[in-house]
Amino acid sequence: MKSKTHPQYHDDCQVTCACGNSFTTGSTLPKIKVEICAACHPFFTGQQKFIDTLGRVERFKQKQAKADKIKSSQKSKKKEEKKKKQKRAKTLKEMLKVKK
Repeated sequence: MKSKTHPQYHDDCQVTCACGNSFTTGSTLPKIKVEICAACHPFFTGQQKFIDTLGRVERFKQKQAKADKIKSSQKSKKKEEKKKKQKRAKTLKEMLKVKK
């Protein structure tokens, strides 16, 4: 076996979570910082916890609201066009057209 090919192993690696929980384990790193652990993870706690660090949900909701606004304005435009068509006087050809 070659020497100096394996990293140094630390038996007392300190793992610290963003919630404040910390525990000791073995690792090649002396200290590890994590965002979520078993003490605060929804699977283990049974509580719903929403983490959105980049604001993706808010941007998605803004896009949806904008799309809904455009759809509603298009629908109102179509209704106005129908009303305009109904208000204009019919031509003789349209009056004589037989509906089937």
